Amino acid sequence: MGSTTRGPDGLARCPWADSTDDYREYHDAEWGRPIHGDVALFERITLEAFQSGLSWLTILRKRASFRAAFAGFDPAMVASYDEPDVMRLMADASIVRNRRKIEATIQNARALLDLQASGGSLDDLVWSFAPAARARPAAMADVPAATPESLALSKGLKEQGFVFVGPTTMYAAMQACGLVDDHLAGCHVPATMPGLR
Repeated sequence: MGSTTRGPDGLARCPWADSTDDYREYHDAEWGRPIHGDVALFERITLEAFQSGLSWLTILRKRASFRAAFAGFDPAMVASYDEPDVMRLMADASIVRNRRKIEATIQNARALLDLQASGGSLDDLVWSFAPAARARPAAMADVPAATPESLALSKGLKEQGFVFVGPTTMYAAMQACGLVDDHLAGCHVPATMPGLR
């Protein structure tokens, strides 16, 4: 399954996207489309961290529950969470109950507030690491797990106090948020120009 496949609707897609309706909808409407805004990027970085070691489909199907559990990813609300909130989330079967990832989300909300207080934004920080536009990969084997840019983004976020933001996780976030366009050549989703608002 290296090149595009055709789903029941006859459209050519990246092969990972045709296994379920949830994946098809996410692939067609969201994945690889440029995402801006601190709250939106905070949500996606958080969800990519929770996905680490799991199937993205698991996270995708729990996304509404994650949004409810983390107050719509409002960083001010999440930053105020304390130990009782951690315990509440650990008891919430509708999300992934991983204490390290829950605590990382709270820490990252606090880091985001500190970044904003210093006059910065998560949007500006993340998008400053967007690479130059390049041709779409021909096959899944051509899609990297990490890149120099995702390594630099990981380092930049860690310098601001963010945690659970390794280079592989950050490359997945870069793919999801449209900093790179890793839809395969031949995929029906229109190409975007990474880095342009």
